[in-house]
Amino acid sequence: MPAPAKGPRLGGGPAHERLMLNNLAAALFEHKRITTTVTKAKRLRPVAERLITFAKRGDLASRRRVQAAISARTATNKGIIHELFTEIAPQLSDRDGGYTRITKIGNRKGDNAPMAVIELVLEPVSAKQAVVREAEGAAQRAAAPKAEPAVEAEATEAPAEETAEVEATEAPAAEVEATEAPAAEAEAAEAPAEEAEGDDAK
Repeated sequence: MPAPAKGPRLGGGPAHERLMLNNLAAALFEHKRITTTVTKAKRLRPVAERLITFAKRGDLASRRRVQAAISARTATNKGIIHELFTEIAPQLSDRDGGYTRITKIGNRKGDNAPMAVIELVLEPVSAKQAVVREAEGAAQRAAAPKAEPAVEAEATEAPAEETAEVEATEAPAAEVEATEAPAAEAEAAEAPAEEAEGDDAK
């Protein structure tokens, strides 16, 4: 006689439980979070994390193990497996376990069963790593636009040089005017002096 599975029984035989948990895992990978009973969520956690571990390996044998668990007969399940290997597994590559989180949300209204939300933990492992990644991204974003302002700066420098040249050409003209003004004043001062000399001679 086979040994009973660990944890609480979910009803039906072992094969039915295995199919139920694999279907819950497929729904979890598709929607990233699902609401179920606390009992099913606790039984689902090791199944889902084992499949994620296979997906992180990424080789053909691991893909076939996941396909055997999540029935890949339908196009939907094939899409879920592809998403697990190409999107979810790379996001969890830095994490060494604890890929899921269970949050209790109270009891169900109809039968008062304790309910929980089980979700994938897709955020970075630590706040420090998140800050480092954000800083790297900001540096890359800042490096890209710096090339464009350099061109704009050259464009703004060119008119500045032209205005400097115009001012330089205007400056000698102003100096000439400044030198002509004292000469005109001197002539004006000499003219009354000559008139006064002419009056004295008469």
